[in-house]
Amino acid sequence: MENKNINPLYKEALAIAYLLLHYSAIAGAATAAPPGQWKLLLNNTGVVAMHMALTHYNTVLMFDQTSSGPSNYRLPRRYNGRRCQRALVDLADPSCYAHSVEYSVSNNKIRPLFIEPDPWASSGSFLSNGTLLEAGGFGTGSKRVRYFRPCKNSLCDWSQGRKHLTSKRWYASSLRLPDHNDRVIVVGGSNVSSYEFVPKASLNEKSFNLPFLKRTYDAEGGNNLYPILHLSPDGHIFIFANTDSILFNYKRNKVVKTFPRIPGKGSRTYPSSASSVLLPLDHADHFLKAEVMICGGAAAGAVPAARRGRFLPGLSSCGRMTITGNNHKWKMEQMPGARLMHNMIILPNGNVLIINGAGSGCAGKNSAARPALQPYLYKPKKQLGRRFSLLKPSKIARMYHSSAILLPDGKILVAGGNPNNRYVFKNVAHPTELRLQAFTPGNMEAAFDDRRPSNVSVEHDGGVAYGGEFSVRFMMRKRAWHSARDVVFTAYASPFNTHSISMDQRLLVLRCKNVTVAVGGAGKQLLNAVVEAPPSAKVAPAGYYMMSVVYNGVPSVSQWVRFMHN
Repeated sequence: MENKNINPLYKEALAIAYLLLHYSAIAGAATAAPPGQWKLLLNNTGVVAMHMALTHYNTVLMFDQTSSGPSNYRLPRRYNGRRCQRALVDLADPSCYAHSVEYSVSNNKIRPLFIEPDPWASSGSFLSNGTLLEAGGFGTGSKRVRYFRPCKNSLCDWSQGRKHLTSKRWYASSLRLPDHNDRVIVVGGSNVSSYEFVPKASLNEKSFNLPFLKRTYDAEGGNNLYPILHLSPDGHIFIFANTDSILFNYKRNKVVKTFPRIPGKGSRTYPSSASSVLLPLDHADHFLKAEVMICGGAAAGAVPAARRGRFLPGLSSCGRMTITGNNHKWKMEQMPGARLMHNMIILPNGNVLIINGAGSGCAGKNSAARPALQPYLYKPKKQLGRRFSLLKPSKIARMYHSSAILLPDGKILVAGGNPNNRYVFKNVAHPTELRLQAFTPGNMEAAFDDRRPSNVSVEHDGGVAYGGEFSVRFMMRKRAWHSARDVVFTAYASPFNTHSISMDQRLLVLRCKNVTVAVGGAGKQLLNAVVEAPPSAKVAPAGYYMMSVVYNGVPSVSQWVRFMHN
């Protein structure tokens, strides 16, 4: 109730003081530096990181197209042992230049790898033993299957599969399947409306027709390449192309559901190049709810306009839709700005980082403008309208043929960028980019170390069976630890990243059965948690995952754990 005895002048002074405080707070927030840190790791990776993937030995594979001519990593000898000379014949010889490298996270060094034939715009998925299966590409590489099995001694290299794909797969997507036989499905590609499995179930197994891909093709720009794939916890596959999506039973070659079209004009898949994540799957609902999020893309008419040198503003809209259950509706919201050719990365605490890309045009050679230098952070559990925030911008453009992946220490490795036909470093709008960066999200900065779980160790004997229990040990500062209810255990499937698509990326929030103090100390205490593995391969396909301990939103450094069939 208002006090009528207060002097009106005094009330006015209070009101003015409140307004001054209010607007000074807004001004302070506006001028405060956005969170996050950028660090230059290497000036020259030698090879454009068109494709990038993290192995469970904490090394990162980067590779590009052999058809781009000489890379910036010149080799002293061909792989047949003959010396490479500075002659014209060598400039046209891909074997005198590396087009794939392996980057060591621990020592910040790269070593060359030999990859052939051309893997340009190929797909990739990790098998249950940590081997990367890489399929398709350009020209003679379009039917090839390649393997990289990581190792500790830095002697591993690419190997060729003996059997080829049935169809040419250029700009196709792949997904690791939950089957016991460790298979991958490869979907789509340029002028291909089918899918197939690797390895084949029989000698006679061919490609399977998928009319959905033909229906989503548009004559203006295609816009159905690199279809978005997510494995639903019911074992079916969510397939999104252009603006439409289905739930697909790959075992019966049958469309289970046709979802509503995502609202708005424009397109979402390559060359419109939106990005997508499957939001975290949670034990709290028995891993039954799966929700897809798709952000950005290109405007209607962007592809033909780019051919004429006109770059239309991209899309700023995001759509979220639950793909399980029976209620399917896109819920739309807006990013802080238009974006395409970006990467969406699920962080260990369940938030989503949106990084790299451009604001106008479409994907393709010299088809975009306005580099998107400022990352966005998206918090899916926040109230609508309060989910996006701005992070510290980079000074390096990362547009076509750039990539980004999450590292075990919580940093984001950012590399690549080349909208040119060859390696070009001057006299073009966007030169070939070979610098390697790390972006540190705000909660991974040193200011949070007092609240961060440390010295994490995962105790298991070579792997954890589905539904089994395993121990996670970690340390906390005594003054920071309040309750076991504030700790969350997450497992992250590290993806194969290329052309804005993170194939097989998923984050699981696991059940913790109990947390006990193993050893108490004056300043720190060692805690032991009993954690339950995912219930099935439909929830988490067999393989290696990055295990994180998250306390009040602050993640630990991750350790690897392997989930496997009994």
